[in-house]
Amino acid sequence: QVQLVESGGGLVQPGGSLRLSCEASRSVFSFNSIGWYRQAPGEQRELVAAITTGGATTYADSVKGRFTISRSVAKNTVYLQMNSLKPEDTAVYYCNAKSGRNQYWGQGAQVTVSS
Repeated sequence: QVQLVESGGGLVQPGGSLRLSCEASRSVFSFNSIGWYRQAPGEQRELVAAITTGGATTYADSVKGRFTISRSVAKNTVYLQMNSLKPEDTAVYYCNAKSGRNQYWGQGAQVTVSS
């Protein structure tokens, strides 16, 4: 059973930064892709950023230039560095990993951007 454990959420002022971490129970290279989705109240879950086994990255247009996804193979961990945060970035952020036809989710981390 794959486990994804997120950490690093919290409350930050507009313009601030946060880093989310997602530790997987097996190598990040064992997944076709691993990344982050978010869901705001009353909204659909949306892709924020993802990285493939080969290192290719994808970002939502709304976060390009502000968020960066990276990984540590040694720590089985994927990171999401979030800079220049805006109130509209407020959401629950979920780690997601895809392997073949299987998909795995973390428990979610709340990110609130407010003054």
